[in-house]
Amino acid sequence: MRALTYQAVTKVSVEEVPDPTIIEPTDAVIRVTSAAICGSDLHLYDALGPYLDKGDVLGHETMGVVTAVGTEVSRIKVGDRVVVPFVIACGHCFMCDRGLFSQCETTQVTEYDSGATLYGFSKLYGQTPGGQAEQLRIQRADFNLITVGATLPDERYLFLSDILPTAWQGVEYAEVPDGGTLVVLGLGPVGQFASRIGVHKGYRVIAVDPVPERRTMAERHGVETLDLTDDVSAIIKKMTDDRGPDSVLDAVGMEAHEHGAVGLFQKMAGVLPDAVGQAVMQKAGIDSLGAMHLAFDVVRRGGTVSLSGVYGGTADPTPFLNLFDKQISLRMGQCNVQKWTDTLMPLVEDPADPLGTEDLVTHPVPLEQAAEMYDLFKTKGDGCIKVVLKP
Repeated sequence: MRALTYQAVTKVSVEEVPDPTIIEPTDAVIRVTSAAICGSDLHLYDALGPYLDKGDVLGHETMGVVTAVGTEVSRIKVGDRVVVPFVIACGHCFMCDRGLFSQCETTQVTEYDSGATLYGFSKLYGQTPGGQAEQLRIQRADFNLITVGATLPDERYLFLSDILPTAWQGVEYAEVPDGGTLVVLGLGPVGQFASRIGVHKGYRVIAVDPVPERRTMAERHGVETLDLTDDVSAIIKKMTDDRGPDSVLDAVGMEAHEHGAVGLFQKMAGVLPDAVGQAVMQKAGIDSLGAMHLAFDVVRRGGTVSLSGVYGGTADPTPFLNLFDKQISLRMGQCNVQKWTDTLMPLVEDPADPLGTEDLVTHPVPLEQAAEMYDLFKTKGDGCIKVVLKP
C-alpha cells in the first residue's frame, strides 16, 4: 500500500509499505477514506527525529471502512464506517475506569515513561504505524473504534479522532464560569474548535493569532479576534475590565516552527544520532514558551490556564512566583478521546453543524501530495489551516 513515511528531519515522502494484517485476535483493518495532518505531526517533522526511524508511517487523525476483523472482535463488523481515536486504550484498567484513557496502564509506553500508545507518533508513544496511508491496522478494535453513519461527509466525523475532543477537553479544563470570558491563543485547528466550543457554551471568546485567514475563519463563528502584537496583553486586559479573562486556553504549545535559539536547538537535536539526540531532548529539551507565558501574564488573578498545545521540553523555565502570586489554576494533558465521544456525536450529527466541522478544511488533497502539504501547513502558506488527505 501507499503511505506517508518519515525519512529525515523536515523530509517525508509517500512510499510503498507492507499492507497491514490482523496480528492479534482483537485487531481490525480499515481502508482509510480520510486522514488529516495535525499540528502535532509537525513536531515529528521538525523536532523529534531522534525518536523516529526512517520509514515510520505517520498520522493519527484517521477514518475509514472496516475490511477485516480478528476472531475476538464482536462489536465491529466488516463494512462498518469508523473513526479511529488516536489514543489506543484497553477500556478496563485503573486509568480507563477513571476516564483517563490517554494514561491507559495496559498500553502505556513504559520504556520512555510515557502514557498510552498513540498511532503514528514515534517511539515515545509506541512507534505504532499511523493512518496517513491507504490502510491501517487497528488495535483493540471493539473498545476503540467509533462507528458512524453512512450519509454525512467524512469531515463531519473525522475530527472526532483527535482535534475536536482535544478542543472540548481543553475548554472543559479551562473551567470558564457561566457567562465568563475565554481567551484562546492560536487559531490552528484545535484553537478554531476551542473558540467555537466556547461560543457554543455561551462564553465571550477572544482569540489571538498572527495569521489573517485564521482570524477571519474564527470570526465567522462569533469569535472576537486579535493579531499577535507586542501590546496584545494590554489590549486583552483593557477588553476585560483591566483584570484579564477568567480563563486562557493555549492551543499553540511547543510551536513546531523556527524560533531563534530554541528553533536552532530543536533542529540540532533532531539531526544528532538517535541515542545522543534522545539524551539531549530528555535532559536539556526546551520549548518556545511565548504562548504559555502570555497565558500566565494575561489571565486574571484566580483564573485558570488550560494547555491543549503539546509541550515536549524537560528544562522549560516556569514563572512559579507569578503563578503562585496570581493564584492561577493550571490544567493540561493528552486528550482522553474516548471520554468525549458520546458528548460530541450529537453535535457533529446536528444538521445545523453548530461547531462548524464542515468549515475547517482548507486543503483536501490526494495522499500523494502529503509531503508538500506538510511544508505548506508548517509555513501557513496559501491560507492553509487544515489539510485532509484522501488515499
